[in-house]
Amino acid sequence: MTTRRIGLGLCIAAIAAALAAVVLLRPGRPRAVRFACQNRIGDAVCIVAVEKGFFRDEGLDVQAFRFSNGPACAEAMYAGAADVATMGDATAVIAVSRSQVEAPNPRYRDWRPRFRIIAAHGRGEHRHRLMVKADSPLRTPADLPGKTVAVKKGTSTYGGFLAFLAAAKLDAARLRVIDMKPSEMPAALAAGSVDAFVASEPTPSLAEVRGARQLATLGGLGNSYPVLLLARDDFLRTRPGEARRLLRALHRAEAFIRQDPAATCAILANVTGLPPDVTRRAMQRHAYHVALDADVLSSLDATARFLAGQGIIPHMPDLSAAIFRPDPPAQPPLPPPAPRNPKSRK
Repeated sequence: MTTRRIGLGLCIAAIAAALAAVVLLRPGRPRAVRFACQNRIGDAVCIVAVEKGFFRDEGLDVQAFRFSNGPACAEAMYAGAADVATMGDATAVIAVSRSQVEAPNPRYRDWRPRFRIIAAHGRGEHRHRLMVKADSPLRTPADLPGKTVAVKKGTSTYGGFLAFLAAAKLDAARLRVIDMKPSEMPAALAAGSVDAFVASEPTPSLAEVRGARQLATLGGLGNSYPVLLLARDDFLRTRPGEARRLLRALHRAEAFIRQDPAATCAILANVTGLPPDVTRRAMQRHAYHVALDADVLSSLDATARFLAGQGIIPHMPDLSAAIFRPDPPAQPPLPPPAPRNPKSRK
């Protein structure tokens, strides 16, 4: 093909793309809500809402992108590739802090944060766990200095682990903490590449099936480790009705999980590729409740204060400015169940 023909073909393709964009964006045609979520047990409410068609039932065209961790979801929002995203508390606080730091002057009357916190949809005080090999000589957290511990940095797990070490009066600098994807952790532990790893469910439960044991959970620190739903402020300002309908769909998913945990387990196992027994055990360490209640706000405040104190964020962010409270749903949600802390297999 000649250069002239190639140029003509590219020109035609560009015109076709432009015409398609005009058609897609013509008045009256709904735009897709770009939703960055995670293929993890903590995101059960979002996964169920997608798989059961609850967003579609609310008249929403939701384009779901699934990632393996919260920081990846946050990056999708930073890049403008997602309107709404889910992430853990530490990642959410970092995102809010980053958006406030980027503002030219937060005291300007017309200043608004780039990202807003809409609600939590999952939580679990013991959903982050510190795992070692079954025959490991490590018996208590005091045995960790000098050891190699894997964690996905920038996540809720990482923030919780630093708080855990501080509460145990252990200097993080005395550990060799390495950044690792959760999916790689069980194999790395089994191979002896790391002495321990800390991760959120389902990674610890999956490792237990392969012979690992729990050294500790990150519970007992006054934090329920909420999984949060954030949205871009421009999306909330220009499409508030869709934000309300999105929340209604999530409330429907919450009710479904409460009413049929067996069907929920099957859905999550199919989406994540986990064995049903691992999925079931991981679910037991979570409470699924769509809300922005006192427990969530207290956990966020504690996380923000800790991250600011550690210098991970430059200052204590104004969380109140980042909270977005849409109209309540037509039917009030059920009260949250008490999260469980099942014992690990020895």
